[in-house]
Amino acid sequence: MIHDNAWLTYSAEDLKELEKLSADYIGFLNNGKTERECAVQLVEMAKGKGYRDLADIIKNDEKLASGDKVYAVNMGKMVMMLNIGEDIINDGMNILGAHIDSPRLDLKQNPLYESDELAYLDTHYYGGIKKYQYVTLPLALHGVVVKTDGTKITVNIGEKDDDPVFIISDILIHLASEQMNKIAAKAVEGESLDILVGSKPLKGEEKDAVKAQLLDLLKREYGIEEDDFVSAEIEAVPAGKAREAGFDRSMIVGYGHDDRCCAFPSAAAMFDVVDPKTTSCGLFVDKEEIGSVGATGMESHFFEDMMREILDRMGIYSELNLARCLRNSRMLSSDVSSAYDPLYADRFEKKNTAKLGHGLTFNKYTGARGKSGANDANAEYLGLIRRVLDKHGVVYQTSELGKVDAGGGGTIAYILSLYGMQVVDCGVPILSMHSPWETLSKSDLYEAFKGYKAFLIEC
Repeated sequence: MIHDNAWLTYSAEDLKELEKLSADYIGFLNNGKTERECAVQLVEMAKGKGYRDLADIIKNDEKLASGDKVYAVNMGKMVMMLNIGEDIINDGMNILGAHIDSPRLDLKQNPLYESDELAYLDTHYYGGIKKYQYVTLPLALHGVVVKTDGTKITVNIGEKDDDPVFIISDILIHLASEQMNKIAAKAVEGESLDILVGSKPLKGEEKDAVKAQLLDLLKREYGIEEDDFVSAEIEAVPAGKAREAGFDRSMIVGYGHDDRCCAFPSAAAMFDVVDPKTTSCGLFVDKEEIGSVGATGMESHFFEDMMREILDRMGIYSELNLARCLRNSRMLSSDVSSAYDPLYADRFEKKNTAKLGHGLTFNKYTGARGKSGANDANAEYLGLIRRVLDKHGVVYQTSELGKVDAGGGGTIAYILSLYGMQVVDCGVPILSMHSPWETLSKSDLYEAFKGYKAFLIEC
């Protein structure tokens, strides 16, 4: 149902459900600032809904059948869920696929150094960011440190009220004439995104006394030594909680909406559809922001290999059956889209741009300029999706990622389309995409949940 504004369609009961979903999502966002943290939450949610670990089923040589619910985890950063329906081969699956990584700053493997009695952590930015947005911003450190004996230390510093935060300094405006004349991409260089972490020297040390003081502190309080950074994955992200925004509290501002605002309603829809006729599949993947590469990205063979394992546990595995299952599947590539911003109206083609509050957003194609790198969904598939959404009263809209020659972007959609399945991008429109603090409408989050649920029930 294409409507002027989703908010105009809600009953009192709808608004109650919308606020409950939004509150749950804010909690998910606050506790999931990294892909590892999101994966942990998704697994705990799945367990609470009766999903079982596929690894345990394989280990115990158990069988699977219609009605069973399983999950699988890849390296703590990628989660797959399956609610098995009646005929997984000929009916295929209804797949919701979202990514749980977000743009950020990663610590380098040899990060800690001292310069003029100030201690810093050296970083390498991850994904597409405007580098100047990360200076003078309170940052938190999240991640893991793995020691040579296999001990894993969880890092989460900067989120509690009594935690310290960290900062990247910027040149004061009084001395910034040269910087202000640079283009935005060069105003702050990537190698300048070093995080200030200390200024107190250790007594008795003549050289790098501030660094020595920090190493002493890290060892005493966290059990971390300098060499341990070599086997660490620590991410610097904006410190602080997601919040309701606007006098009317109609929006949510937070770090990591892209793409956790699609991952969360996808999981919620999976858990709400108890006994689907067609198998429901949820994919929550890593590395989308850098091209879906690596062992935990969508281009890895994890999804395909887990499907082999599941079909084997069902006693119906063959390469032909696997190919049929994947080819007969349908997917919603659950990823965000850019929302129309009146302050930057010249970057958008208004009638083909998503608007806040106007519901679940479909991108028939993404890519750049001449649809380069796009998954271009078929008209027949879009007709089916429209019919399903209209039946369930879902408010939706269509969008492109800005004007034709303004830029572009991509998702995981094209990877799944390689199996021959029908795929289309759809998700939540957001303002300030890839910034430290992004903004969405609660109504769009709610319509995404409704749309994903309808898709799992009807397709």
